[in-house]
Amino acid sequence: MLIRRSIIALLGIATSLRAQAPTDIYLARLTVQNGRLSVGTPANFTNRPGYDNQPSFTPDGRAVLYTSTREDAQSDIYRYDIAAKTITRVTNTPESEYSATVMPGGKRFSVIRVERDSAQRLWSFALDGSDPQLVIESLKPVGYHVWVDSNTVAMFVLGSPNALVFGDLRTKKMDTLARGIGRSLAQLPTTRGFSFTQIVDSAALVRALTRPGGKRTDVVTLPRRVQDLAWLSNGSLLIGSGSKLMIWKPGASGFSDVVDFAAAGITDITRLAVSPDGQWLAFVAVPRP
Repeated sequence: MLIRRSIIALLGIATSLRAQAPTDIYLARLTVQNGRLSVGTPANFTNRPGYDNQPSFTPDGRAVLYTSTREDAQSDIYRYDIAAKTITRVTNTPESEYSATVMPGGKRFSVIRVERDSAQRLWSFALDGSDPQLVIESLKPVGYHVWVDSNTVAMFVLGSPNALVFGDLRTKKMDTLARGIGRSLAQLPTTRGFSFTQIVDSAALVRALTRPGGKRTDVVTLPRRVQDLAWLSNGSLLIGSGSKLMIWKPGASGFSDVVDFAAAGITDITRLAVSPDGQWLAFVAVPRP
């Protein structure tokens, strides 16, 4: 039971303990003027008791996919349409789905699915939530993932320690690239590849990998207790730390403050996503009463 609870905590799955500290998803405008990033007033578009988490933009930047756990304790994928300000339930299954990500090609989205026997594997759905298909049968328990291209995907696989596994859908080959990694996997903005975090000397180091087996580039060390990040199109990194958003710019030795939302009652910022056009930021936070 203790092991299973640890896995659940890593995935961010809503348990009765988690329900006591609900998370909401906020949306804010991003603008850049004279090289300086500005963040607009964030709007809480979930704004309800319970667990709403893991936002991901659609490729056209018009909507956000996210995981929501409702009164029936079922976790499914929902869609928030930005212009219409409407929420639609996308999946409605006996299983639980997390980490929705539109796949290359834009016709399907992938999820981490917690199956009825508690197995955690990579699945995909049509954009309307129909036609569930198992993507990789042999690999479990998968916690997080990022698509590198239409045939290759990098995955966080739970274990002691957690492993970074690179999967090729054509050959079915699974390569372990690193161990002791964190949950943040993200596509690089300026080149083909992805970033991951790895614990080095008790600190979370952001590393970039442009190809499997290629040279890893150390980017920057994250502040303490920070796990999540989002890339901007210019190669900068955006993170949340407490009530603050912070930025790292290429060549800098560390992060600097962008904005503090403490006065707005926003704290514990995690799980950031930037829209493909760079105009929107979605992030998860805990609202204060």
